[in-house]
Amino acid sequence: MAVFQDPLVGHRHLTQDDVEWLHALVGDWQLLSDLAFSDLVLWFPHTEEGFVSAEERSFIALAQARPSTTQTLIHRDVVGDRIRADLKPMVERAWTSQVETNSSDQGQPSPARMRVQAIPLLHRGRTVGVITLHFAVAAMRSPSRLELTYRRCAEDLLAMAAEGRWPDAAQEFTGYGGAPRVGDGLLRLDAEGRITFASPNAVSALLRLGVADTLEGRSLAGIGSELQRATGVVVDESQPLMLTGRRAMRAELEAHGAAVTLRSIPLYHAADSAAARRSHGERFAALVLCRDVTELRRRDKQLMSKDATIKEIHHRVKNNLQTVSALLRMQSRRMDSQEGREGLRRAMRRVETIAMVHDSLSKGLEETVDVDELMRRQLHLAAEMAQSDRQVITALEGSFGQLPPDMVTPLALVITEIVANAVEHGFGPDPARRELNVRMTVQRHADAAGRQRLDLELTDDGVGLPEQEWEPGLGLQIVRTLVRGELSGSIEWQTASSSETAESESTESEPAESEPAESEPGDADSEARPAEGETKNAARTGTRVLLRAPILTASTKAGG
Repeated sequence: MAVFQDPLVGHRHLTQDDVEWLHALVGDWQLLSDLAFSDLVLWFPHTEEGFVSAEERSFIALAQARPSTTQTLIHRDVVGDRIRADLKPMVERAWTSQVETNSSDQGQPSPARMRVQAIPLLHRGRTVGVITLHFAVAAMRSPSRLELTYRRCAEDLLAMAAEGRWPDAAQEFTGYGGAPRVGDGLLRLDAEGRITFASPNAVSALLRLGVADTLEGRSLAGIGSELQRATGVVVDESQPLMLTGRRAMRAELEAHGAAVTLRSIPLYHAADSAAARRSHGERFAALVLCRDVTELRRRDKQLMSKDATIKEIHHRVKNNLQTVSALLRMQSRRMDSQEGREGLRRAMRRVETIAMVHDSLSKGLEETVDVDELMRRQLHLAAEMAQSDRQVITALEGSFGQLPPDMVTPLALVITEIVANAVEHGFGPDPARRELNVRMTVQRHADAAGRQRLDLELTDDGVGLPEQEWEPGLGLQIVRTLVRGELSGSIEWQTASSSETAESESTESEPAESEPAESEPGDADSEARPAEGETKNAARTGTRVLLRAPILTASTKAGG
């Protein structure tokens, strides 16, 4: 089904209610196409003036539907096309006179292979569109009972659609995903809710529920009550209204491990018909579409079970990591060596970082993770754990957006190590220095091919990088390994007070994402700072860490 909606946007002669009704009709008219064994095309005046004036009026195709119950007669997509000359008189008459028009009325020969029927669509008394049905005329063949019933149901629905009485968006949501279609199974009920026709697929669907007897002549609501008593399943109190055809709605029946979804559509006589005058417009029948969704529900349950299992795994890993962190904390309190306690404290910080990531992953199983709040908390926590007796002010600028879960854990560890290192060594030997600012700026970029890249900048206003060469410690060795191995990125340390020109040149000289590079260890690790005497009176130049990493989704990794 194709839809062309531009002519309806802001149309001065259509109300919003008219537009919504046309959209609801197009959203549900595959049902009409299947029941009528016909291609459907929705026509609308090509200009706003043509809506009210017949002078030079033409029509444009707004939507098209092809039947799934027979072969299509319109192989080309006509949405957006102007109407053909041979169809225009029919559609014009239907629009102007508000009467149904057939191709035989226009002088076409009776044995023509294809017939066309034009039906005006009235909404609140005005013509808002014309539907043409294009169907083949079969020769030398008697139609089956199923075909006759389908066509009868199509005529009833078309009569309601022509008066704007179907679909009724106030009673049901017509765009329901996964709704049963005509080929899945069709029941026709009388005014009392008894089954007068059941298609073979409908019989098979109810047979899965354990309904083995003949369906025709039985009450569908009675069948639902029997299944409820047999299974003990509590159903919605409005379900009998649907099973008797009194209300347009959807429901699902479950029994004996099978599940069938149902959709009911009440049928009403046309307002100007003799039957409608005799029945005062009451419902005379109903259609019930049914679909066997047993396998779909089984897969849904499997997915829910897998999702729950994965969440539980993340939750237990988080709990186990917190236990490990607590054991390390207990062990550190028993150690006499300051160096040993410091090593255990850093190990605790890394374990708690991984635990925090697993805690976030246990709350959702999407393909990507919104990590802004996680990184904001991680930034604050890393600074807090690294220094307790001085004030550290942290700030996050920009947004990480959605990132693959495989990228979140190494990125969190890298940020934790860099921030902790900045806090531990940024104050320097000056005891009067009681405040340190750490700012993290993040940006996402995309190249012409649509490949995403994450640019991260961590800046502090501490003592800055040492002038002499120094060896990296364990923390920054971990950073280097994670950036290169897990993130496939590059990292560089700079002096924060460096000029904008130098910074720009350094940034532009970064290698491509496919060939990650990083600074030499002697320039890239601030875990070893200058001796106390050498920085006692040094200016506070600060440190800037630049990290670049490609954002590789699961599909990207699989493809390349």
